[in-house]
Amino acid sequence: MGTVTVGAVQERAPGERRVALVPEAVTLLTRAGIDVLVETGAGSGAWFADADYTAAGATVVPPDELYARADAVLCVGPPDAEAAESLRSGQLLIGLLEPLRHPGLVKELTERGIRTVSLDLLPRTLSRAQSMDALTSQANVAGYKAAVLAADSYDRFFPMLTTAAGTMRPAQVLVLGAGVAGLQAIATARRLGAVVTAYDVRPESREEVESLGARFLDIHQPPGTGSGAGQGGYARELTEAEQQAQRAALDAHIARTDIVITTAQVPGRTPPLLVTAAAVEAMKPGSVVVDLAASELGGNVEGSEPDKTQVLDNGVTVIGAGRLPSAMATAASTAYARNLVALLHHLVRDGELVLDPADEITAALTGGASS
Repeated sequence: MGTVTVGAVQERAPGERRVALVPEAVTLLTRAGIDVLVETGAGSGAWFADADYTAAGATVVPPDELYARADAVLCVGPPDAEAAESLRSGQLLIGLLEPLRHPGLVKELTERGIRTVSLDLLPRTLSRAQSMDALTSQANVAGYKAAVLAADSYDRFFPMLTTAAGTMRPAQVLVLGAGVAGLQAIATARRLGAVVTAYDVRPESREEVESLGARFLDIHQPPGTGSGAGQGGYARELTEAEQQAQRAALDAHIARTDIVITTAQVPGRTPPLLVTAAAVEAMKPGSVVVDLAASELGGNVEGSEPDKTQVLDNGVTVIGAGRLPSAMATAASTAYARNLVALLHHLVRDGELVLDPADEITAALTGGASS
């Protein structure tokens, strides 16, 4: 029986502080008979030293040695051109590869004989794969951080406070999108004492929103409009007419809100525009808007820019916060590493990496291209 060797590389994308494996995960993998390599300095952005990995049972090596020895290369985001060139035929690349946004990368790697396993292809409806669901683990971090970031950027209190100087009213928070990130943002804002309202195109999300103590915002859609639920546990992309009706109904509520947190994304597609420039213009000075969907593809908030905070002329702060998991790199890396451990336990059989096309988890993660 052979031994599988996996290697966690250092992320090189600007602003990316996460790492694919943490020392805790190394211990779990070595106990399962898997050899672990970690690139020198890979965990530094998440406050894990090379010595921590060595103590957990990993071998810390330079990148050239890692790519030469590893059967599977573990990463967080898609590799850059230099890292992709370092991969060799027969090797397995596992990470959040975003194949819907980078189809050329996956095609090139496949043509070179490199197999890819992309965790962002895993449907949330596969209950037995929940422990491998990296999108959910990272969305939880993003939702939590979004609420904390909003509270930090807001110049008033979140909870109602009664003091000798009088009573301070609680902040009014609106969360748009009640997926994993949205629900975590709702829960965190509620814990901080805010009054929270939430909206999602999927009517079935009402129960989840209300179970967290928030109010569900009812918006009347045009006649003939169906449910906003899509495949794989995500919301579907709305038609242009549906989006226009949605924005018109949201504008009036946004103007009365102190904090808006938007979380609506469509995998591999431009995020829906939920908050128009006119809606932001109507908000009170001191209000805060946090756009979790902000990326090079666009965002939920008109005018938001990824990784940029803007204080507009009317005193509203707009935060393009598309990389919040990286802002909590230690927690996000720990959660992500546990997802990878669960996945590797599923893929490694009798000392070999097995990609079984008949297995529904493997088929989903490889886009049905297993062999």
